[in-house]
Order: sequence, then structure tokens, then C-alpha cells
Amino acid sequence: MKLSLSVRVAESFTNKRISTVPFLELAQAASSAGYAALCLRASVISVDDDAAKRSEIRQTLQACHLAVSMVTGDFMVPENSVEGPNCLRHITPYLDLCQDMGCDLIRVCIKYADDIVWARRAADEARERNIRLAHQCHTASRFETVDQSLETLEQIGRPNFGLIYEPANLALCNQPYGQAILERFAPYLFNVYLQNHVPDPAGTLIMTTWSQGNVPSTLYRFVDTAGIDMPTVILALKNIGYTGFVTLHHTQLDKLTPLEAAVESAGYLQNLMDT
Repeated sequence: MKLSLSVRVAESFTNKRISTVPFLELAQAASSAGYAALCLRASVISVDDDAAKRSEIRQTLQACHLAVSMVTGDFMVPENSVEGPNCLRHITPYLDLCQDMGCDLIRVCIKYADDIVWARRAADEARERNIRLAHQCHTASRFETVDQSLETLEQIGRPNFGLIYEPANLALCNQPYGQAILERFAPYLFNVYLQNHVPDPAGTLIMTTWSQGNVPSTLYRFVDTAGIDMPTVILALKNIGYTGFVTLHHTQLDKLTPLEAAVESAGYLQNLMDT
């Protein structure tokens, strides 16, 4: 497994359009902390950015010896808005951005049954350029529960359309996320996101889900054992033979600065992966 850092760590928890750390500073910190790659989002680079901006980002990545594990080309996809699936209807600019970043994986959004035919078409176009598409386990989407995630992947039926396993969103929807689930997800597993965000009756963060309604939750420090069982997750990934990227996708509130969280979490994750 390879360690990746999502630029989500430098975004506001409540506003994914705001980056709180300059990209060069984030990239240098990631490289120093031992990350092999960055997961890029529209807060850093998007389908609307020009060639000069793309060149600047590439040069920074090269100088810091970082690969790109995945790109998310607009704000609507991570915001999971009703406009999120629009990327599937106009996938070409996202493929261009992905190639410009030297990557082969794009995060997309599917919310409704009508999006599935567009997912097939987008995957077919992506396959012509050796690019893969993936959907995150995510609340308020067709990837909210384990069974519906698998059903949707089967309906899409494209070898280059897969899954971003993310245990926190599964937990928020009262879904299991351990070894048995990863064994079911294994044929579709393209990426792994990790954040320490769990349901909590006393929590103050209210998350909207389709299956559970509004769920009070708490965001813990990544290394806090009160949240997601990270050792079990990493062991399960080893047991299914996963060798791809494991991405820290965890933003903080006021517990640590983004760079402090990235460094602390890198050491913790790398130790689990090496054990």
C-alpha cells in the first residue's frame, strides 16, 4: 500500500471551496512526512483552470517528488450536490485534467438511477484513454449502503468504474465496514479514503443521510481510538491483498492545524501499514 494525502485536509470542514494552506506549503509538508502522492481537488486545480495553472501544479508536484493518486475536477462532486453527476455528462474536460496531472483515476458522483447510463458512457470514453472512474462510499448517494453500492457497480458494468472505500461514511449510515465488507468490495476497489468521523448521539455535527435521516456525529483526531477502528481497516486491506493508495482524507475543526494533522496521521498510518 502507498500513502496519499488528500488536499481535503487543507479545506474548511464546512466549505470545500476554501483552501487554508498554500499548495506549495502543503506539498512540501506531505513530501517531508512520507506521503507518496496527493489527491487533488478543485480547491487546488479544477477543470476550469488554464494551462498555466496546471503547469504550476505539475511543477510543484515534481519538485516535491509526489505522484497524484486521484483528481476531483469540480466542487459539485465532493459537495455531493444535485449537480454532482453533471461531470458524467461532460466527462472530456475531466479526462483532460486527469491526464495533465499525470493520473489515471477520477472521482465522480452518482445520485439517481438516471445517472447510471451516463456513468457507462463516461467510463467508455475514459477507457479509451486508460483512465478509471470511481465513486466514494458517501452519504446521500447511490453508494450510501454496501448492498446498493455493489448493485450500482454491477449495473454500470464497466471494468474501469470502481469504488473508493471510505469506512466513515459507511459508519454514518449504520453500515459495517470491516473485513467481510472489504472482501465484497475487493473486485471493485480502486482507492481508499480514511477519515475519523463517526455517528455519536451527543455529536454536534449533523450529517444528512438517505437511509438514516439526520445523524449527529463527531469528528475525532485521526489517531483517536474512539472513532473508526483504523488498525482493523488496515489489516483487512492487507488481508484482501490491496496494494493501491491509502489516502488521508481527514479535515480537522480546531484540534490540529492541517499540516500538524497530516504529519501526525502519516506516522500513525505508516506504522499500521508496516506492521
